[in-house]
Amino acid sequence: MDERDIRLLKAISDLGTGSPERLHDETDIPVSTIHYRLNNLREAGIIENDLYDIDLEEVGLGVTVLVELLTDYHGSHHDFEEKILAVEGVSQAYFTMGETDFVVVAHLPDQEMVERLITDLETIEEVRRTNSTFVVSTLRHSTRPLQNYDLETLLAELSDE
Repeated sequence: MDERDIRLLKAISDLGTGSPERLHDETDIPVSTIHYRLNNLREAGIIENDLYDIDLEEVGLGVTVLVELLTDYHGSHHDFEEKILAVEGVSQAYFTMGETDFVVVAHLPDQEMVERLITDLETIEEVRRTNSTFVVSTLRHSTRPLQNYDLETLLAELSDE
């Protein structure tokens, strides 16, 4: 990626849109160049989709719970992870190192669904123990991590130039 690609990705993150006209206003990169570069970034797998962000609280999924899973599985964690991902309500799942084997994040409508999620996870044969944490208030929920960096930092760290 060169400086223009990084500037585009940062603008997409900051603006929350891939609109070539809005990106041009933000970056001064010509619209035709933006179209070309966005296509290249898609083909390279860097841009994955054109989805809109959803306010989970407004939709009714305002209860966020973090669940640590301590497991006893044999073989590869890849053989086990599909069981975790199949549990309804799991938004994010991470294979981790340390005392915790997996961390699951779920956005749920109410306490009843939290209980169901925990029960479904604990029903998985390889899960030995869970540790659940309710989120009291969200300080940052960024679906665009580039927003959390200064452009200069991104250019210094990510540019091929």
